Formats: sequence, structure tokens, C-alpha cells
Amino acid sequence: MNSITASKLSKEYRYFEKAAGLRGSIQSLFTRQTKVRQALSDFSFTIGEGEFVGLMGPNGAGKTTLIKLLTGIIQPTGGEVTVNGFCPAKGEAAFKKSFALVMGQKSQLWWDLPASDSLLLTKAIYAIPDRQYREALAYFTRLFAVENILSIPVRKLSLGERMKLELIAALLHSPRLLLLDEPTIGLDAVAQRQIRDMLKTAGRERGVTLLLTSHYTEDLLELTKRCIVLRSGWKIYDGDLQQLLAGYSLASTITVAFSTAKKLPALDQAEILQQSEYAAVIRTPKQQVENCLQQVLALSDIADIKITDEDATLLVERVYQSV
Repeated sequence: MNSITASKLSKEYRYFEKAAGLRGSIQSLFTRQTKVRQALSDFSFTIGEGEFVGLMGPNGAGKTTLIKLLTGIIQPTGGEVTVNGFCPAKGEAAFKKSFALVMGQKSQLWWDLPASDSLLLTKAIYAIPDRQYREALAYFTRLFAVENILSIPVRKLSLGERMKLELIAALLHSPRLLLLDEPTIGLDAVAQRQIRDMLKTAGRERGVTLLLTSHYTEDLLELTKRCIVLRSGWKIYDGDLQQLLAGYSLASTITVAFSTAKKLPALDQAEILQQSEYAAVIRTPKQQVENCLQQVLALSDIADIKITDEDATLLVERVYQSV
């Protein structure tokens, strides 16, 4: 069964354009030029129950527009979409209880109140039974390791602590679908990893479907296997994330330490970037790594070796430019 089904989904925004200054303002009173911006075009996809999917694309690609369409915040200009068996545009109460949305730049926690009060408000909004609430709260506070900060006003918490509590507030009513829009934005590397690990555990144990948008490649690589890539409102890729990145990983760097002094000669299909008597740094196409290593091993004894692929963030930039 599918958690999300979208067919030929589109969304356009109409706006008026005027020239700058007083003259432009006066002219706009009599003549207005209507412009149309296509935020999403002919977009079709499905996501199965329990699936973790990444949503990729540069700024302005249509990712947040899609999230808003899936939650019923805005309505599509054309096409159809169902989420958990509901039409989002109808805004039914049962539909709103079937999903949760967490946006990295917006908060659902009350700034001046302890987190425990905000969570009680969530309990009331979703009419969560007392026993279910206590069990869910105990599970998630233990999983996210936040038992000792529930009584602290939200404004006094770190960004990482607040995001953990945002996720708990989103998961308390046991949603079938979790939509995350840049959940780790602004967090340090440690907090990002903690949240990724906790999301994986919660998803595995609770069977939640996850749709994640993020500019952090590590989020996508660790949480999702499938990705959908958007550009200018169009779907340009839908498939395996590792396979997509592998097609753009053009080079690997091999750092070699020799047990004896050695100067490498020219290597076939490889470039020697740096070289000293006991070490060398070599750049070679990813598919030629094995061939390069065989050449180096045939020339000298190796004390240590390290192979590094290109930074994943650079790969994603190349995907946006080329796909």
C-alpha cells in the first residue's frame, strides 16, 4: 500500500510585476502585468508505507512547495494527490492526525514555557489517550536522551536540544507519515548524527514513512536509499541514491606511504599530485582505482594506504548542474 500517491501534480503562482519607484507605482494603478511562476510541473510519484525517501534539489526547485501540497497547506493548480488515503486539500481531521511535519526553521514549541507544557498541548490537540501519551513520551524521551531538560524553558535550550523536542512533539501521536524539511539545519556535526541515528531507530521500531528534504548530503545518505531530484519544479530523477551519486563520482584520491624510499614513474590513467621519498598522493578515475593500486604495488612495498572519494556535497552540486 502506498503512503503517498501523486499524479501530474502542478502548482503555479500568479503575481503582478511593476517598475520600481513612484512612477512604477502610479502606472501599476492603471495597467498591471501578470506573471506566472510554475513552482511544480507534471509531478508524479509514489511512496510506499514504511519507506524512507529523500527529496533533493537546489533552492527554488519546488521541494517546500511539494511538502505544503502534501500537507494541505496549499492546494494544487492541477493533478491529484492522496496521502495516507486522504485528499490533503479537504483538510479532514483524520488526515491531519495521520502525518506530522517538522520544518527546521519553524517551531511548534512555546518559547517561554517548559517543553513538557508544549508536549501536553500536543496531547490535547491530537486527543492522545493518557496511557498512549505516557508510553510514547517515555519511549521518545529515552530514545532522544532528553529526560533531564523537559522542565527547562525552551528558549534556554540549545538548537540541538530544541530540535530533538520538536521531533518528539511530532511523533507523540504516532503519525503514519513524517515529513521533515531541513530538520538538521544549523546543527553541529554531533547533533546531526544523533538526530539521524534516533530517526532511524524510531522509523524502524514504529514503522513510520519518512520524506526528507535536506541540503546536508550526510542526512540523505544515512537515512534514505531512494531519492527524488527536483529542478525548476520538474522531477529529473527518481531512484537509488547511491547509484545516482556513483555516476558523478569522477575521481578518487589515493594517499600512499612507502616502506622504503621510492620515486614513482608516470602511472597509466592516474595523476601524481604530490610526491616525496616515502609518500605520494595520486588522483585517478574512480573506476581505475584497482588498476592504479596494482601499478603502485608492483613498484614498491607499501607501508600504508588511504583511498578517499570526492566529497559528497560536491557530488550533489554536480548532480544539480548536470541532471
